[in-house]
Amino acid sequence: MNLLIEFIRDNIQIIYILILSIFVGVEVIKSIPAVLHTPLMSGANALSGVVIVGAILVMLHSDPNDYLALSLGFLAVVLGILNVVGGFAVTHRMLQMFKKKK
Repeated sequence: MNLLIEFIRDNIQIIYILILSIFVGVEVIKSIPAVLHTPLMSGANALSGVVIVGAILVMLHSDPNDYLALSLGFLAVVLGILNVVGGFAVTHRMLQMFKKKK
């Protein structure tokens, strides 16, 4: 318990920034109109690509015996890939709506 309190005391500013960014992110996402969904989905795909590359780099530099870091990195890569594939599928389907029907 003392270790947790010491960690919080040492990183209190980072925790405040994290909490503030969560509230700001929720407010920004709630106010986006539906018309901007497709362009934002493409941006989200780019961000997920950065997450995938970052997770791979972290896994490459972690200790081979650190199973927690490797499993969290693997989970980040898998979830990032799912997000990219799902984003491209949704974007492709939305773009199909704008094509002229034969």
